[in-house]
Amino acid sequence: MSGFDHNSAQQYGMAGAGTRAAEFDAGLRAYMLRVYNFMAMGLVITGVVAIAAFNMAVDTSAGQLTEFGALLYTSPLKWVVMLAPLGMVFLLSARVHKMSVSGAQTAFWVFAALMGLSLSSIFLVYTGNSIARVFFITAASFGGLSLFGYTTKKDLSAWGSFLFMGLIGIIIASLVNLFLASSAVQFAISVVGVLVFAGLTAYDTQRIKEMYAAVDSSDVAGKKAIMGALTLYLDFINLFMMLLSLFGNRD
Repeated sequence: MSGFDHNSAQQYGMAGAGTRAAEFDAGLRAYMLRVYNFMAMGLVITGVVAIAAFNMAVDTSAGQLTEFGALLYTSPLKWVVMLAPLGMVFLLSARVHKMSVSGAQTAFWVFAALMGLSLSSIFLVYTGNSIARVFFITAASFGGLSLFGYTTKKDLSAWGSFLFMGLIGIIIASLVNLFLASSAVQFAISVVGVLVFAGLTAYDTQRIKEMYAAVDSSDVAGKKAIMGALTLYLDFINLFMMLLSLFGNRD
C-alpha cells in the first residue's frame, strides 16, 4: 500500500510539473505575441506617417518641395526631426519604470510617429518600388532570424559583446562618413550593419524571451512587452535601412 501511495505521489508530482510547464509556455507565447503586436503596430504607424509626410512635403506634379517640405527637409527643423526619435528612446529607457503601461504605450506610439517623420526623406532618395521590395525582404529576414532566436537551444549571450562593439563601430564610421561622404565607406558600413542587426535580431529575441517571468504582475509584464517591442522595432528599422542602402534603387 505504501508503495502504491509513493508511486501515486510521483505521478501527481509529474502531472503537476507538466501542468505548470504548459501554463508557463502558454504565458510565454502570449507575452511574445504581445511584443510582436506592439512592434507591428509601431511599424504601421511609422509607415503611415512617413508616406503622409512625404505626400505633404512634395508636390509630385511640379516636382518640387512644398512649404512644409522645405521646412521639414531643408530648414534647421530637420535636425530636430532627426534627433527627436533618439530622444524618445532615451526617455522611454530611463522613465518606463515610472510610467503606467498606457503611458509607456503612448510614448512608443509617439516615438514610432516621429520615426516615420524622420524616415519620410527616404522617398526623396529611393524609388517607391525598391522601398517596398526591400521592406518585404527585411520582413522575411527578420521573421526567420527572430524565429531562430526564439527556438534555438544555443545560448546567444556570448554574441552580445561582439554585436555591441560592431554597433559602436557602425555609429563611429557613420559619423566619420558624414564628412568623408565616401560611397565605399558607406557600402562597408551597410554590409557590416546587415550582419550586426541580423545578429541583434536573434540575440534580442532570445533576451526578450528570457525576460518573461510567470510571476510578473500585469503592469510589469506590459512594460516588458513594450520595451521588448521597442528593441525589436529598432533592429527591424536599422536592418531595413542597411538593406535599402545596399539594394535600393535611387530615384
